[in-house]
Amino acid sequence: MRFVETPLAGAYTIDLDRIEDDRGFFARSFCAREFAALGLDEAVVQCNVSFNHRVGTLRGMHYQAEPYGEAKLVRCTMGRILDVIVDIRLDSPTRGRWFSTELSAENHRMLFIPRGFAHGFQTLVDNSEVFYQMSALYEPSAARGLRWDDPVLAIDWPIAGPIVSERDRAYPLVGHDS
Repeated sequence: MRFVETPLAGAYTIDLDRIEDDRGFFARSFCAREFAALGLDEAVVQCNVSFNHRVGTLRGMHYQAEPYGEAKLVRCTMGRILDVIVDIRLDSPTRGRWFSTELSAENHRMLFIPRGFAHGFQTLVDNSEVFYQMSALYEPSAARGLRWDDPVLAIDWPIAGPIVSERDRAYPLVGHDS
């Protein structure tokens, strides 16, 4: 695996080192030793799948409040998405900044998201599936989010008029109670 640090400290894009032949390829997509060597949370206690029928579907910006914060390793296993993270760590010099990268079944890229980040994505094609490896169990009472369209964050979503859940539309704007 090739880890490339994003402009937001602790978050990495990860490209697979593929061993290819005429059958296809083989690649390791997770190794606790490699994650630990970079000081990343290597625990995996839960895996989730998000399937999305329509292009333009937007999910986010989600996180879990402490002490239930979670690191995520995200990969798009079918279709294409724009994956977006926002640094919400109180002591971070990049607090309030966002980063995005395209994840797809074709590029096999993953995004490692440390604790203290809000996360969301928008589908770029119909029938997109996203696979998450999580470092913490889901705790409903700790579920939080930021508005995907918050003008303070000014996230550059590629598709106007997204399909968004009522829950995601109701999250507070930055600077308001969450």
